[in-house]
Amino acid sequence: MSTDFQQARIALGQRLRELRAEGGLTGRQLAERVGWTQSKVSELETGRQTATLDDLKAWAEGVGQPHASSELAARLQAFESGTRSWRRQLAAGHKPVQDTLTAEHERSTVKRAWQNSVIVGVLQTADYARHIFNAYIDLHQSPRDVDDAVRARIRRQEVLYRSDKKYHIIMWEAALRALLCPPAVMAAQLDRLSGVIGLDTVSLGIVPFGASLKLPPANGFWIHDERLVIVEDWHAELWLDQPENVALYLRVWETVAGAAVYGADAHKVITRCRKALGVV
Repeated sequence: MSTDFQQARIALGQRLRELRAEGGLTGRQLAERVGWTQSKVSELETGRQTATLDDLKAWAEGVGQPHASSELAARLQAFESGTRSWRRQLAAGHKPVQDTLTAEHERSTVKRAWQNSVIVGVLQTADYARHIFNAYIDLHQSPRDVDDAVRARIRRQEVLYRSDKKYHIIMWEAALRALLCPPAVMAAQLDRLSGVIGLDTVSLGIVPFGASLKLPPANGFWIHDERLVIVEDWHAELWLDQPENVALYLRVWETVAGAAVYGADAHKVITRCRKALGVV
């Protein structure tokens, strides 16, 4: 969890404590009033647990200040705008998440991506994407809207062919070898990557296993027009727009890009990975 997120959660907890004190209640009394355990009150006040909107409404009403619920909700929205938990994002399924990302791709002109473990979404085949969505639906126990999510992801790929857009995509060789799908599906996916090389709107680089690395090949991210970075983690997606954070990720991207091979050399890596599948 990011330091900024935790600090904001602690600040929200301090505000909750202030409201409880103003209401003249102990933690135990508030817990009894709203039907919670005392430990939940303590965890919310100390920033060890993230409050939900229902929690904040119950707190405001419990301390006798229902008007404060809108203030508390605004505080929660402010710090969760940067850390978007998958639990909340996927409550309605994967398609809405894909639609939100498509809007960012439409809005952006120059996009840079680094991915270390999976083929980037804008280059995925429908069959490969279907296996990825199924895996994450099982992980997050989210609504099973696989077909809608796949269609939304494939529609986003139309942006690849617009002359006013430019994609700079770097992937580690591990992403080309991770069998997250049957070998035949992976073979078709690698054929898709080969077909992207030479597309004038896409620069595709592969960092081979034998490349000398200046940084560990850590988690993937997208940089949109040097104004926004989107980073995926297991629990959440981080949307970072602070200039210092964007600059940091640009340095990371430039570093991994320097270890990548392009054009014919990238094609050789893809071909080597495809041959290893043993699929005709």
